[in-house]
Amino acid sequence: MGGLRGGIDLGGTKIQAVVVDEAGSVLSSVRRPTPKDRGPEGVAEAMADVLRDAAHDAGAETSGLVGVGVGSPGAVDEASGVVARATNVLPEWVGPYALAEELSRRLGAPTTIGNDVQVATDAEFQLGAGRHYRSLLGVFWGTGVGGGLVLDGRGWVGRGAAGEIGHMVYRRRGAHCPCGRRGCMEAYAGRGAMEAHARAMADRGVSTKLFKIMEQRGRTRLASAVWATALAERDRLATRLVDRAVKAIATTVASAVNLLDVEAVVIGGGMGVRLGAPYVERIEQAMQPHLFVSDRPPAVHLAALGDTGGAIGAALLVGASPAGAQVA
Repeated sequence: MGGLRGGIDLGGTKIQAVVVDEAGSVLSSVRRPTPKDRGPEGVAEAMADVLRDAAHDAGAETSGLVGVGVGSPGAVDEASGVVARATNVLPEWVGPYALAEELSRRLGAPTTIGNDVQVATDAEFQLGAGRHYRSLLGVFWGTGVGGGLVLDGRGWVGRGAAGEIGHMVYRRRGAHCPCGRRGCMEAYAGRGAMEAHARAMADRGVSTKLFKIMEQRGRTRLASAVWATALAERDRLATRLVDRAVKAIATTVASAVNLLDVEAVVIGGGMGVRLGAPYVERIEQAMQPHLFVSDRPPAVHLAALGDTGGAIGAALLVGASPAGAQVA
């Protein structure tokens, strides 16, 4: 089977791997939890194992793949394949780690690294909900809140850090963000920050089903499915924190739209996909009062590629043009 490519989406709670054919169609998909106690080396080992399983399911060996693409959070140096400050994955992953080199060694295939949210945005632009537009803002609501940009048909990364919508200031001198600053949108909407707030409230005696649901599901973190279940059971704290997140996302996205005037916004990520269209509609409605050109709002869509979009976008890195080049 020639022309097969591997893609790995590295997230704070899960590693998703796919094998795709030349057209980008998914032949196999495997998902595993992200290890939290083995350092960057252990994460790289787990990533390799997940992709091996996906390749096996597709009837291939990783050494026979044309290449492997990886979407990673943190500071990604695409030229060297080095990742630093991937603290959404591991709190201690601050220093640089040669992730592409290590994966190439383990998998026997050339490996390319890109920013996780940008590759997911590119995938939606090429194959998903953004394929009918020339400009697009991708907003991926998960452990953190990341953003990706396509402007005039080109993926836009600026000097390497464009799209960090989660770290636009939502409230001056506001809540502490996992990045160490205050008032970022992610401090109100990132699942990690939401969990920290929920734990603090529970410690103060506020009643919630969140942690009981987490334990029943055998989880150690408040995954997206835990939040969705708590909302379905009308848990007051979960409802309050998700409502706050929706408001923060909507206000910040509207500000980004006022600056960039993109044609469309695509909402994805673990929380975005799990909560689905009703919450995307709520975000769209809550954006309206903050839009400067309110009679010509952008189209707002749920990510069409679902949870596999990041891994598909990573696979599209194999043989792709350099960052910022034409992608459609």
